[in-house]
Amino acid sequence: MCNAPADNGGMNGTSGPGGMLRVSIWRGRGDGAFVAYDVPRQASQTVLDVVTFVQRHLEPSLAYRFACRVGMCGSCAMTVNGRARWTCRTHVAEVAADGRLELAPLANLPRVKDLVTDMRAFFDKWAAAHGRFSGARTRHDDFARVAPDSPQRRAADAGIECIGCGVCYASCDVVAWRPDYLGPAALNRAWTLENDERDTARWARLRAVAGDAGCHSCHTQGSCTERCPKHIAPTAAIAGLKRVTARAALRGELEA
Repeated sequence: MCNAPADNGGMNGTSGPGGMLRVSIWRGRGDGAFVAYDVPRQASQTVLDVVTFVQRHLEPSLAYRFACRVGMCGSCAMTVNGRARWTCRTHVAEVAADGRLELAPLANLPRVKDLVTDMRAFFDKWAAAHGRFSGARTRHDDFARVAPDSPQRRAADAGIECIGCGVCYASCDVVAWRPDYLGPAALNRAWTLENDERDTARWARLRAVAGDAGCHSCHTQGSCTERCPKHIAPTAAIAGLKRVTARAALRGELEA
């Protein structure tokens, strides 16, 4: 256990409620262990504030990621008391009523060090689901016009705000059971592009997500939708892909 000096270390808030937090943080890689630290409680304190305090004052070698601190980049996502969350937007008062926090790296991803995970598998699956827009127009063509009230545009709008933070992926039991499963973020992206009338890679994408590790492997448990910080519903997007790929398969349209 490490004891902290009683200053705010750059945390939010000018005066705190007093008392200390007992914070257990995962140190090392897969064969690491939790190490406990005492951190002063502060007003309006976020979980990211706590991690920053530990790194600045108690454990300079602590590895973690963050960038914007305002819920726009998603890089600060960690497992907080057993649940994947953005730490910059999670206040200690919401998750540590008993004065204790347990912080670990995101689940379902290889651990690099401490609270840092290797995100390559996550983004590789995004690519495997053909999550890149493919268009036919060039810079010399006129802009494509998409009616904002069309059913396709509304379906795309429902999932287009994903920032790739990995919270849904870390919360997905199917990913934990079968690591080849594409996962909710990649499938949500595929659904947004399926509804983009400008995209030209539809059939390659549908074949990719209709495979054994694709949308039909989803058990519709809804953890991804429940925990998405952007209030996106990957469960609904995956259901849409299930319908579209099933119809296409019956028509023989998925044959290469």
